[in-house]
Amino acid sequence: MSKSLSPFTKAQLLPQEETLEVYKKKGDLFIGIPKETHFQEKRVCLTPDAVSALVSNGHRVMIESGAGKGANFNDKAYSEAGAEVTNDTKKVFSCPIILKVEPPSLDEVEMINPQTLLISALQLKTQHKKYFEALASKRITALAFEFIKDDDGAYPAVRSLSEIAGTASILIASELLSNVNGGNGLMFGNISGVPPTEVLILGAGTVGEFAARSAIGLGANVKIFDNSITKLRCVQSNLGRTIYTSTMQPKNLVKALKRCDVAIGAIRGKNRSPIVVTEAMVNTMKTGAVVIDVSIDMGGCFETSEVTNHDKPTFVHNGVIHYCVPNIPARYSRSASVSISNIFTPYLLKIAEDGGIENAIRFDRGLKNGLYFYHGILTNKSVADWFDLDCSDVNLLIF
Repeated sequence: MSKSLSPFTKAQLLPQEETLEVYKKKGDLFIGIPKETHFQEKRVCLTPDAVSALVSNGHRVMIESGAGKGANFNDKAYSEAGAEVTNDTKKVFSCPIILKVEPPSLDEVEMINPQTLLISALQLKTQHKKYFEALASKRITALAFEFIKDDDGAYPAVRSLSEIAGTASILIASELLSNVNGGNGLMFGNISGVPPTEVLILGAGTVGEFAARSAIGLGANVKIFDNSITKLRCVQSNLGRTIYTSTMQPKNLVKALKRCDVAIGAIRGKNRSPIVVTEAMVNTMKTGAVVIDVSIDMGGCFETSEVTNHDKPTFVHNGVIHYCVPNIPARYSRSASVSISNIFTPYLLKIAEDGGIENAIRFDRGLKNGLYFYHGILTNKSVADWFDLDCSDVNLLIF
């Protein structure tokens, strides 16, 4: 029997799935970095090295002249990295992507073009309704970097700045203890035959952990208080040593406050930091002891805390030196800028690689978590609840 020959191969006769065009088209970014105008804000979003990385990937960066000055990055360094440096503020704000540390003021929002992508901090507790109404009128898409999550579900920007604040709190305390700054003349270092400095840390989060790490490194005796046993266990594990830990029991807390040379407040609350140290407790502390209230940006956890600034950072209450500056990382503007830049750069490259913010949000749930405005529509429930505004689910807006 003769074998019939088919003009098609077996593979060609099998049903073929229709392949639709789903590839991601890479986009080119045009990023504007204006000068920070907020009081005592010295940080900048991108370092010259980060600008160089973006430019070498085919993107454009326009920076306002002097934007990096506070962090000791000059215009020449940005220009050599490939950025366009300009004195025209409006020109920078007219870029399709605006990158800022602090949220823009209402006057700055006026300069932003409709349909712009804004990436900055949101700082919900300091905002007002007019800000969101201004963003809505310009149909702006806005990302708050403190809400962006990484693959582990953590907040990289918040953690990074908390690491700086925690480490800085010990360095500042060390300065304030010296005679030069009117302190008790105590040195943090563990000198042979000299009892170590006593440090009390309230809160076992990232700030508390890095404050403890720095204090231990300098040879201090550290005590950490927190009401979460899990956090206390975690901080001991991360530090790799057994240290004094306790829950917030008033008796133990009062005893520790009486003995300590330095008390660090690093407790965060939902809307406000809980006051765990009353004025009566502060009054029992040693004369010349130092209080660094890192949680002052959320109201502070010492009853005696009052907001101070970098120009006049301290005040004395009943012989106890208080340092209550809300924006501690700005004191170390260059390190903080490098830290922020390291977080921004991979996200910007990812947005470009995915073909724009819409696709990037589709593919990255952590980035989507940072979105609070999408083409002028509010998408963040926390913001909506806080200001009594209407909110839409971003998943219904992005197709």
